[in-house]
Amino acid sequence: MRVVEERTTGETARTVAKGLSAYNTAKAGPPRYKRFAVSVRDERNAIRGGIVGYTVWNWCFVEMLWLDEAARSGGLGTELLQRVENRAMRLGARHVFLDTFSFQGDGFYQRLGYEVFGELTDFPPGERRIWLKKDLP
Repeated sequence: MRVVEERTTGETARTVAKGLSAYNTAKAGPPRYKRFAVSVRDERNAIRGGIVGYTVWNWCFVEMLWLDEAARSGGLGTELLQRVENRAMRLGARHVFLDTFSFQGDGFYQRLGYEVFGELTDFPPGERRIWLKKDLP
């Protein structure tokens, strides 16, 4: 075998993902992957924020959480996370994990019962990237 290219291509990414998925399923069982989103909408039905996440095995990963500036500090972030946790439990998850940057949600998630389990300093420069988790009831 030999390395024939050192660039990312769609074909390489698809083949690697397919191979890795097959290997993981053989070792850990079917992942039962379910992606979902929960949104906050204004009176004109425009999306003003939301969460995108997925469940896999018995975990839920919060990929993204965003709220428009005008929608912040009113409890909507907390309500969104509670809805995601409830949805995750209905889908069979027993835990939730996510990552954030220190300038985004540092302290917010901890107040909601999430605990830090990993951190990179100076990523981005002068800040931290933080991984948090929470066990569901």
